[in-house]
Amino acid sequence: MSWTRGLPAALAVCVLLLTGSVSCGSSDTHEGKSGDSISPVGKLLDDTDKAGRHYREVRKKGAPEVGIEVQPDSGATWDVSLTVRNFRFSPIGTKPRAVAGRGLAYVFVDDRLVARLRGLTCRLPARFVPHGTHHVTARLYADDGTVWAVQGRPVESTADITASEAAGAPGATPGATALGASGTYVRAGGRGSPERSGTAS
Repeated sequence: MSWTRGLPAALAVCVLLLTGSVSCGSSDTHEGKSGDSISPVGKLLDDTDKAGRHYREVRKKGAPEVGIEVQPDSGATWDVSLTVRNFRFSPIGTKPRAVAGRGLAYVFVDDRLVARLRGLTCRLPARFVPHGTHHVTARLYADDGTVWAVQGRPVESTADITASEAAGAPGATPGATALGASGTYVRAGGRGSPERSGTAS
């Protein structure tokens, strides 16, 4: 083989190297200044919550978890306490991008959004919990507004509560009962520590 036959191939290699079309040892994962992954996290699904926010599917192993406990307090208010696993709350001012295991908890009463939490606790005023039985749900969201999901279901926990009034007593202090919780539940007092308290408004 003469050297002239190998020349086009050699030139092609040089062009690839000069244009940067070939890279060695590269990775799709990049880290930000804080060491958090800034690559895409999970898979966006077509499914959405009622506000149209897409689910962000992640593997079950190591996925965020949340538990909720709701207890009546004096003055007809309700104390909401969350427990989380594999999840940390983002501080105010965090960039709106999805980072694994980070974000906010949204609290819903009967599918109505009543609070966005950057911590484990909040208090629900009586106006959010009128007479009757209600479902109080905590759902975990990424900082870009997507819903953390596992196996096509949102990462959430729901507690059923009942608010009642004493019969025949105008202006009586409402009674209250917490009936139980369901969903991806982590027992109260489990992993996670308070970072910031919130108040529903």
